[in-house]
Amino acid sequence: MDHLDPRHHTWMGLALEEARRTRSSGDVPIGAVVVGPDGAVLGRGRNRREADADPTGHAEILAIREAARRLGRWRLDDCTLVVTLEPCAMCAGAAVLARIPRLVMGAWDEKAGAAGSVLDVVRERRLNHWIEVFPEVRERECAELLLDFFRSRRG
Repeated sequence: MDHLDPRHHTWMGLALEEARRTRSSGDVPIGAVVVGPDGAVLGRGRNRREADADPTGHAEILAIREAARRLGRWRLDDCTLVVTLEPCAMCAGAAVLARIPRLVMGAWDEKAGAAGSVLDVVRERRLNHWIEVFPEVRERECAELLLDFFRSRRG
């Protein structure tokens, strides 16, 4: 599914670049970027759970942290989070708490996704903030990167 904003396609390319940078670490290839209102990348992240022995070392968390540091504020209420795989509950919760208004995502995560597949944390009406979701941006590329990774692990 393509979306009206052509920047989503470009931004997903940046997230895919981050995901590809996990090759040497053994981490699952997931990448994320946080983009400001002017289209500038404020934060980048890729999975680093294995590399850093950190269960919170998810691409989204790292990109959100970097963007907040650069802006000098925790509210990212004028930013867009772009990620190659649907965020898990932790990452979706972090995006809600950071007041991010938009989520652009590639592939769905039918096992642990929290932006509409397993859970819908980002649009949970009982929370104090909701995120607009733009799914399936460059979905095939995002999914193939993950499939190739898991195929290579199974040998």
